[in-house]
Amino acid sequence: MLTGKNYIGNKLSSKGKVTFKTFNPKTNTPNNLIFNEVSNEELEEAIVLANNAFNKFKNISGDKKSTFLNAIADEILDLGEDLIKIFCSESGLSQERALSERDRTIFQLSSFANLVKEGSWLEASIDNKELPDIRKMLIPLGPVVVFGASNFPLAYSTAGGDTAAALAVGCPVIVKSHPMHAGTGELVASAIIKAAKKTGMPNGVFSNLNSSGIQVGIDLVKHPKVKAVGFTGSVAGGRALFDLANQRKEPIPVFAEMGSVNPAIILPKAVQQKKKELAKIYADSITLGSGQFCTNPGLIIGIKSKDLTNFIENLATEIVKIEPTCMLHPNIIGNYEKNKLKLASQKGVNIEVDYKEEVDKNYGRQVILTVEGETFLKNTTLHEEVFGPFSIVVQCKDKEQLLEIINKLEGQLTGTIWAEDEELKNNIDINQALQSKVGRMIYNGVSTGVKVCRSMQHGGPYPASTDSRFTAVGVDSIKRWARPVSFQNCPNELLPDELKDENPLEILRYIDNKLMV
Repeated sequence: MLTGKNYIGNKLSSKGKVTFKTFNPKTNTPNNLIFNEVSNEELEEAIVLANNAFNKFKNISGDKKSTFLNAIADEILDLGEDLIKIFCSESGLSQERALSERDRTIFQLSSFANLVKEGSWLEASIDNKELPDIRKMLIPLGPVVVFGASNFPLAYSTAGGDTAAALAVGCPVIVKSHPMHAGTGELVASAIIKAAKKTGMPNGVFSNLNSSGIQVGIDLVKHPKVKAVGFTGSVAGGRALFDLANQRKEPIPVFAEMGSVNPAIILPKAVQQKKKELAKIYADSITLGSGQFCTNPGLIIGIKSKDLTNFIENLATEIVKIEPTCMLHPNIIGNYEKNKLKLASQKGVNIEVDYKEEVDKNYGRQVILTVEGETFLKNTTLHEEVFGPFSIVVQCKDKEQLLEIINKLEGQLTGTIWAEDEELKNNIDINQALQSKVGRMIYNGVSTGVKVCRSMQHGGPYPASTDSRFTAVGVDSIKRWARPVSFQNCPNELLPDELKDENPLEILRYIDNKLMV
């Protein structure tokens, strides 16, 4: 049952005087429940609880943390239809999307549960053939603040990838719930708290704080007991948090996944042979989820030709066949309309297709723009992300200009190359140029759809993320919330269990550079 209150550790609390409601974009009306914004007193209590909990939680075994994470998954499933209904009412997203995102959330929790039970993430190593005896492993950073994402109310929010990874390491988590889906956040928070109680986790291992403004987030990042931050959202938001964290007396890492236009390069033979197929593929990808994915293909680049012109015509035809869908919030669609108009009004830009049919309120109309390569190079405004069902096709005069454009792009989450086999072999320079700009290279596929697995890299050079060495998806994301510590000539009884000679745990360890179990 929803209360509109904050979870300060294991207790519900509503001392704050500021209130707000979530909004149903499909009905274009506010939802009924009133949420209490966290007070300064409650925020301080949550951080103190998290800091105290860390002293115990950091030493809890992988087996027990695994049980905790699996219990969270079970409790989320037990929320049943209540979770699905509130998810849809706060996001405008479909029931199918809600179920899919819930499944992904469960899978992420289960994946981390398996990882911490097995133990390889610790990267335990022992070098003791000769003195000094040196042993090393990863340990948790401390209390982590996670900002819920607007576009993924489950998979990137309260019990999403950031939270699951931090809890798996042994870091207590304080979630700054996203105000667009505070009800979804509270229900999921209740599941985490139930799981924590059932599995004997310390009070303060998790808190969920409501806020409709930015001050609570600022206060969390600046607090000296907070040791790391996870964020998914805009470049402006992520950069502001990054700067705040670096201005502290003790700077802390901010792992922010931010802006990306996800360029797709279509080479001449590929466009010649697949122009109709590619047009349908990209019409579907651009409009998927109303374009509200961080991997949305917002930029398509090709070399001028009759085939590229035909591809653009086919794309325009295919994309208007797709019915627009509801966007997440009036503010989201407001920014979409403003930003697409900003790019469409730039000198030298052509509107290839703009969906003109009447649609319901808060439904995003898809747009395709085209521009010459020279214009694109001169006007960096055209390089900006437009969050929604939007893409711009750049027509280059030749390969050299295409390479120049790739080299002028900012960092991206993904980069795609469409090419025939021989064509790809003959364009290694394009492949290498794009690789230097992205976190994930895609060949003859689309960027939308992020597989949750160990080999996934979801991150990229700035401004795609604040640290391109780390991923925000997959079990390797656990490394963001840990740091390595070496133990030199440490008495065996003082070593962490994972580094002791008689280690009873079945974890992967490197002993004198040899992999051992």
